[in-house]
Amino acid sequence: MALESTLFNQGYSVVALDGDNIRTGINNNLQFSPEDRTENIRRVAEVAKLFISQGQICIVSFISPTIEIRKMAKDIIGDKDFIEVFIDTPIEICEQRDIKGLYKKARAGEISDFTGVNAPYEIPLQPDIHIQTHGKSEIESLNELFQNAVLRIRFLIKQT
Repeated sequence: MALESTLFNQGYSVVALDGDNIRTGINNNLQFSPEDRTENIRRVAEVAKLFISQGQICIVSFISPTIEIRKMAKDIIGDKDFIEVFIDTPIEICEQRDIKGLYKKARAGEISDFTGVNAPYEIPLQPDIHIQTHGKSEIESLNELFQNAVLRIRFLIKQT
């Protein structure tokens, strides 16, 4: 959300899609099973593709647990418009930052198929942008992400 706000304040036309605004609407019938996670990302990629076709920068902020799922999203959106960003945060830090208590529920067995706890996560092999957040403030991570994203966005704009 901070990246969306920063890009917007710089004059970019941007929309953000994340689990909160997608799972309460278009994907409210999906759970966390492997099949539902794949369908969740497929639908989000299709929505992102629509926004992109209208000239929007679309930030899709989702845990995409497998290389296969990320490849599917890239195939839907298109190689030219897809920028894979890996926000690299140790799971212990994710749990500390978890304001919704989802990790705690997963550890207690209340949520099954939760990425990183009782479901696997495959790290991206060659992400376009790799941000390591451990030991950095939120603003430091945001600035690094913003600088990298703007470079790629400007490149994409020149290509069109």
